[in-house]
Amino acid sequence: MRALIMAGGVGSRLNLGEKPLITLCGRPMIEYITDAFTAAGFEPVVAASMKTPMTMNWCRARGIEMCKAEGKGYVEDMVESVLGLEEQGPLFICVSDIPCITPDIIRFIFASYQSTGKDALSTWIPAKLVKSCRGGMPYRETVDGIDSCPAGLNILRGDRIGEVQDECSLLLDEPCLAVNVNTRADLAQAEKILKIHPSF
Repeated sequence: MRALIMAGGVGSRLNLGEKPLITLCGRPMIEYITDAFTAAGFEPVVAASMKTPMTMNWCRARGIEMCKAEGKGYVEDMVESVLGLEEQGPLFICVSDIPCITPDIIRFIFASYQSTGKDALSTWIPAKLVKSCRGGMPYRETVDGIDSCPAGLNILRGDRIGEVQDECSLLLDEPCLAVNVNTRADLAQAEKILKIHPSF
């Protein structure tokens, strides 16, 4: 099963070059994502764009499959990439800026998806975990009675990518998913976690 990693954004808020290649503890941020999915038994595919040419070069050098999107926006690039891959079954869709994700988290999410019998699964984290790491998140929903934010890690069916899919909302009380790198403070927080858990 594939894992589509969305890496077409420029990361202007950080002003440190292409966001997927920002270095944390000596490694580019996207490498933590690709390695986690590979270790969990999934095939990473990177969706890049004209805004991230060096990320495309990085993928080529490492033999990582990729697809080039137009860079119109997250949802537009995701749909374009999934259609280009001609994916008929389920696949992970993951942002490229949650470097503290682990293979165990990925495996748990997939097992939860399998147990639901639904087309899709969205992953959420309690909003209280997010505030200190990225200054809060404007988009929220109540999941299992808890104020929650999207974690940027979902499973969708490729053959129904243009449709509204029957979805399960999975709430994880997982601090590692709360570190979404959008600011330099987030970057420092991620490095702190990665230094404590170098096996991520």
